[in-house]
Amino acid sequence: MNSDSGVRLECDGPVATVTLCRPDVLNAQTPDMWRALRNFAGELTGDVRVVVVRGEGRAFSAGLDRAVLGGGDFTDLAALPDDRAADRILGFQEAFTWLRRPDLITIAAVQGYAIGAGFQLALGCDLRILADDAKLAMAEVTLGLVPDLGGTKRLVELIGYARALELCVTGRRVAADEAATMGLANLVVPAADLPSATADLVAAVLSGNRDAVIEIKALLATAADRTYPDADRAEREAQVRRAKTLFGTGD
Repeated sequence: MNSDSGVRLECDGPVATVTLCRPDVLNAQTPDMWRALRNFAGELTGDVRVVVVRGEGRAFSAGLDRAVLGGGDFTDLAALPDDRAADRILGFQEAFTWLRRPDLITIAAVQGYAIGAGFQLALGCDLRILADDAKLAMAEVTLGLVPDLGGTKRLVELIGYARALELCVTGRRVAADEAATMGLANLVVPAADLPSATADLVAAVLSGNRDAVIEIKALLATAADRTYPDADRAEREAQVRRAKTLFGTGD
């Protein structure tokens, strides 16, 4: 679906695959792609449990297509009132933030460049598998811009404030091996093995009880913002729900 926008969605039972399909420009992103990505959230069937995000060709995504910087989606921002400009950016963000949905496990399969918006798209996913040729960078600073597609909080969560600050203010590129050391990758594999490694991870996620997986994701996603007593209570409450569903009345 929607391949004319440069991105397509394919659903196969419990697995949905989102593919950036502009390989001639290394899957550089446009507002039209973001609108299509945002709409995908409403197109998923209820049985989808895992979403894989990938790019065709040599790169995951080389970031924002600079050809669109002169277009109305961007040039109008400066002329809009602050609240309307912020609302437009919110629409862009929604292309990325739905990947954090509590009922889904989302996996980025990254080869080649994941730069700027491409890096933030990978960060929007729960898990990241990198090919050994992957290169990541938060390059917005090189355009005089800031990362604004939901990537800053996730980056700090994964690698800490100091490392996140360094990457964002320098825009430097991080190779796959360093990314793994930092904690940006769950797994690094030879580029030829990226599809099979992704399929293996999808199968492993699907082997778990769906409701248990959803509860576990919720516990972990909120753990950093809880005190220890609050986290303990959340675990108790989640386990009671699971026990009643599995062994009791579910009331």
